[in-house]
Amino acid sequence: MLKILVSACLAGHPVRYNGKAKSAKEAAHEAVLARWRDEGRLVTVCPEVAAGFPTPRPPAEIQLRRSGADVLAAEATIKDNTGADVTALFIAGAQHALERALAENCRFALLADGSPSCGSSFIHDGAFSGSTHPATGVTVALLQRNGIRVFAESQIAELEAEIAHDPVRSNRRSV
Repeated sequence: MLKILVSACLAGHPVRYNGKAKSAKEAAHEAVLARWRDEGRLVTVCPEVAAGFPTPRPPAEIQLRRSGADVLAAEATIKDNTGADVTALFIAGAQHALERALAENCRFALLADGSPSCGSSFIHDGAFSGSTHPATGVTVALLQRNGIRVFAESQIAELEAEIAHDPVRSNRRSV
């Protein structure tokens, strides 16, 4: 069965920086997640908790409007709102997520947008102002570098269509 790496907060676990989960905004999305959960497809991970961050924790952002790829290339840092450099923990969390995805043979991931770990279409700009910019988080950059396609929670329908038309899934059915 095709498995999907999913942000633990999207799966209902209260692991976000503020100690809460991040629920699907649409009932249709909740229904799809529930079906995937019931089918045993979801491999849940919170890269930040896996790296040792507490819940709740200070919010963190990739500095200077940079991206997760820049962090992996040692060209950017991640700081929390107290000024602490938490870059190494974010990289460790990304590595943990990649290891889980590879161990479970996940070719797709559904991650929480906006996060310095899991953002796939936007992240915060590093100024703790609430402003965002189009970029990816550290975990997304590492997963993509390793051939795993990442979708934001707003793209559940697109992910569902990809899974339905996945050639490996179709080949497995015909064998």
